Amino acid sequence: MSEENYVWGTGKRKCAIAQTKLVPGKGEIIVNDRPYQEAFPRIEHRRTIEHPLQATNTMGKFLVTVKVKGGGLSGQAGAIRHGIARALVKENELFKPMLRKEGLLTRDSRIKERKKYGLKRARKAPQYTKR
Repeated sequence: MSEENYVWGTGKRKCAIAQTKLVPGKGEIIVNDRPYQEAFPRIEHRRTIEHPLQATNTMGKFLVTVKVKGGGLSGQAGAIRHGIARALVKENELFKPMLRKEGLLTRDSRIKERKKYGLKRARKAPQYTKR
C-alpha cells in the first residue's frame, strides 16, 4: 500500500473520534486493523459508514483505513461517516454540495447531558410524594 498519496479526515460523534485515510484502491474499509463487517456486526452501522461513499458514487474506488476510539458502536459509526465525508471533500471539492445536501458534513453536536444533583439522571426526578 503506497502511503504518499492519501487524503485524511477527522470525524466526531458523541464521544467517538475517527481518523480516516482515503487511498485509491479496491474499496475495502478497514477499521482498527480489521474489516468493518467484523468491527460493526449491525447492518445499520455498516450503512451509516457506507453512506458518504454511496452519496458520491465512489463505493469501490478507495481503500479506507480508520482509527477510531471512544464512545460506543453507534457513535463510532457516526464518527467514521463524518471523517469519510470530510476526506472525500479534500479529495474532490465537487463532492461538497452532494455531501452537504445529505447532511454528512455537519458535525452532530448532540452529546450526553450531565447529571444534576437531586435528580436520578439528567432530568429524571425522584417520585413526588404528597404525604
